Amino acid sequence: METIRSFIAFDIEEPHVLRNISNVQSTLAETGARLKFVKPENIHITVKFLGNIPLSQVDEVYDVMKKVDFSPFKVEIRGVGAFPSMRRINVVWAGISRGVAELREIFNQLELMLYRIGFKRETRGFSPHLTIARVKTGYRRDKLARCLREIEDYRFGVVKAECLRLKRSILKPEGPVYLTLREKCT
Repeated sequence: METIRSFIAFDIEEPHVLRNISNVQSTLAETGARLKFVKPENIHITVKFLGNIPLSQVDEVYDVMKKVDFSPFKVEIRGVGAFPSMRRINVVWAGISRGVAELREIFNQLELMLYRIGFKRETRGFSPHLTIARVKTGYRRDKLARCLREIEDYRFGVVKAECLRLKRSILKPEGPVYLTLREKCT
């Protein structure tokens, strides 16, 4: 049985927002920290990570997605930070200051309906963000943390969330490739 690594997300496609993300990535690169930047075409807001699912379950997940009730809404991308903390930076993220309630409602709907068809519930809670970089080593982590504090309230811009997508993640040495398998647009 073939399985695929997958997640449900909103892609970020607005050129001005992607430019601003690229500008922040350039600023972070100047710290000399060992970072792997997320490519512009891969920038997204994960609503629900599914993990490895059987290829045969794609349409069942899509049926759930079609039942999610939402209208197009605006998402303001603002601020930067790190997971799990500034002392131990593994992931650099861009935050969301507007649209969180709508994203949480979509997550809650998906969580309940996917649980009913056999998916595990999320144990870490829902923390909407955009991953913009992953830290490869601890080299220059202090400098990176200082840089993040200096730009912690950076305004990336506003995007319109209207297409919820089921994405396949293909992991490759040069970085992941995300393919859209299904989408529900409002």
